[in-house]
Amino acid sequence: MWLSKVTRRFRAVFLFTLSCFSLIIFIQVNTPAAIPPLDSAPIPQVHALPPTLANWQDATNSGDYFDQVKPPNIGHLVWSKFPIAVYVEHPTNTNHSKDWIEAVLGAVREWGVYLPLEVVEDSEVADIKILRQAPPLRQGVLRSRSGEATYELYTTQEGDKTILSHRFSVYLNPNQVGKYVPATARHELGHALGIWGHSLMETDVLYFSQVRNPPTISARDVNTLKRVYEQPTRLGW
Repeated sequence: MWLSKVTRRFRAVFLFTLSCFSLIIFIQVNTPAAIPPLDSAPIPQVHALPPTLANWQDATNSGDYFDQVKPPNIGHLVWSKFPIAVYVEHPTNTNHSKDWIEAVLGAVREWGVYLPLEVVEDSEVADIKILRQAPPLRQGVLRSRSGEATYELYTTQEGDKTILSHRFSVYLNPNQVGKYVPATARHELGHALGIWGHSLMETDVLYFSQVRNPPTISARDVNTLKRVYEQPTRLGW
């Protein structure tokens, strides 16, 4: 928790980006931004695992790629209040809007097996917004990105406590078609749920490069997600 004067100091939004480049390679990019002074931020603590992850057991002993996850200074980007509210944009200016929406909702349902997710109709109350928009142009970043996940930090007041929170925006390039729509949504949503890094194995959803036959969520993806949620963070405290 922070003191109220610290709260006012950090009303500004802190943006970070993890970008995915279409057809070439998924590249993690953290855009320069101010980070709250750690001496006035909450002490990193571990949140209780949600039952869906606590009960997860990998019978295949597939391992994970937790060593590739590089959290920012605030700690791992985990959610502590469930269900996580997810908004999926309903585009109306395309003949394939229903197919796009269903493909994205399919990715949400897949991840919802491992973390409690709730699809909401109001973007203002969403923790994660999934938008059918090209990722914003950024200096020094390629334009042809298939998707991008960005987050912002903010504070909320709970009684006399000031809580450090975050929310995500996921941009999915409208030029993506066919099986690459759910593949990109699945990948970017994995970032938004806390996996702030990339796998080195192409059988994982968070593999750093787009592949010809996109995989479904692997045991390694879930093992990595579980390990992330077992780590301390300043978020939610």
